[in-house]
Amino acid sequence: MGLTGIQILGKLPKKNCKECGFPTCMAFAMKVAAGQAEITACPYVDPKVVEEIAEATAPPIRTVKIGGGDFVYSLGGETVLFRHEKRFENPPLIGTYINTSMDEAEINRRIQLYKNLVWDRVGIKLQPDVVFLQSDGASEKFESLVKRIREELPQVAIILSGDKPSLQKGISACGDFKPLLYGANSQNFDEMAGLAEETKVPLTLLGNSLDELTELSERALQKGLKDLVLDPGSQNVRELFEDLVIIRRSAIKKRYKPFGFPVITFSYKYTDDYLLESSIAGMLIAKYASVIILSDLRAESLFNLLVERMNIFTDPQKPLVVEEGIYPVNGPDEYSPVIITCNFALTYFIVNGEVEGSRVPTWLLIKNTDGLSVLTAWAAGKFGADSIAEFVKKCGIEGKVKHRKISIPGYLAGIKGELEEELPGWEIIVGPREASGLPAFLKKLSAELKETAKAA
Repeated sequence: MGLTGIQILGKLPKKNCKECGFPTCMAFAMKVAAGQAEITACPYVDPKVVEEIAEATAPPIRTVKIGGGDFVYSLGGETVLFRHEKRFENPPLIGTYINTSMDEAEINRRIQLYKNLVWDRVGIKLQPDVVFLQSDGASEKFESLVKRIREELPQVAIILSGDKPSLQKGISACGDFKPLLYGANSQNFDEMAGLAEETKVPLTLLGNSLDELTELSERALQKGLKDLVLDPGSQNVRELFEDLVIIRRSAIKKRYKPFGFPVITFSYKYTDDYLLESSIAGMLIAKYASVIILSDLRAESLFNLLVERMNIFTDPQKPLVVEEGIYPVNGPDEYSPVIITCNFALTYFIVNGEVEGSRVPTWLLIKNTDGLSVLTAWAAGKFGADSIAEFVKKCGIEGKVKHRKISIPGYLAGIKGELEEELPGWEIIVGPREASGLPAFLKKLSAELKETAKAA
C-alpha cells in the first residue's frame, strides 16, 4: 500500500520553507500522498527518502514511457480496476503492423493510412498512434524501414520485433526516440534482456501462460529491468480476457509486482473476421490493454475504436467539453443565421448534427459553460444574459455578419428581454426547445435573412 500523508511528513525535514509551493510540509505531504505533487519538489529531502517515497507512492501498474520529443507516450500507470472508482490514466495505443517481407506497395499503403486516418472530435485529434515493425531477418531493410517511419510518421510510437542484429539497427535508427522491444521469451530472454539493458529501452515479455510470464517478469526484475510490458500469449479470446483481468487484479488488489506492468495485445491473432477483430479490440480498450495491434487500419472500424478510447479514458468527474468560439457550419456568409449554445460536448454534437443536416449555412456560437448543459448552466449563472452578451461582444461575430439577429435556445426564453438590454442593436430570437426543431427553424430564419440581404 502507498504511504499516508502523515507517514510522508515523518520523512520530510519539516522546514515549512514554502519552496515546494505549499504553505506547510503537512500540506505538501498530503498532496504527495494523493499523487498531486512530486516528492522531488522539496529541495531539502534526502535522496534516499526520495527514492523510498517514489517507490511507495508509485501506481501499482508501472508507467512505461516510449517515444521522445513532443511525442512521448505513457503506458500503464493505472491505479483502479473500474473507471468509476477514479479514472483510467493512459489510453491504449492503437495501430497495425508492417513487416519487411511485405512488398513496397503494401508498405506504402499502410504508411499512407497513418497519414490519412485522422479525425478531429471535440478539439481532440483522433488517429492511430503506434506501429509494430517486424523484421524477417533482413537487418538492412529493417533499418531502412525504421528510418522511413521516423521521417514520415514522427508522431507514431514504434515497437520493434526481430532478431538481435535487426533490433540493434532498428534501435539505432530511432535515435533519441525510444522504441519498445518485443518478444523476450524463455528461449531468448538473456539475449533480449541484455539488449534492453544495454540500450535503455523498454522490453516486452512474452509467455505461453501466466506462470511462464511470472517467471520471466521475476527474472527481469532481478536483473534490474523495470520498464517492462507484458504479453500473456493467450490462446483464445476467453483466455485473453481472463488473463488481462487476472493481471490487473493481481497488480491493483495484491500489489503483485511481476504483474505490475502494462500489457500488449494482438486482436487479429484470434480471428480472420475483421468485424470480430474490431469487437475484440473494443473489449481490450476497456479490459485492460495498453497497446492494441490490429491486422489493418480501416476507417469504419478505427474511428469507432478511437472514439471509444476517448470516451473511456476521460475523467468521469469532468464533463467532456468543446472549445469556446465560433463554429461555421455549411459555409455561412454575412447573412447566415447566428445561433448560440453551451460547450457541453453532447449538446454541441446534437446541435451541430441537426444544423449540418439542415444544410442551412449557419454561424454556431459555443459559449464556455464549464461543460454544463443549457438549463444547468443557466441555473449556475454561467449562461445568463450578462455572460452571453459579453461573449457575443468579444467573440468577433459582429465582424462576420451584416445583420443583427441571434437565436438562443428555447429553454432560455425567459432571458430574452434582459439579453436585448445587454445587447442593444441585436434582435434576440427564441429558437426551438429541442434540437430536432432546428432544421425547420433555420430554413425559415435563413429565408428571412435573404430577404433582408436583397433589401440592403
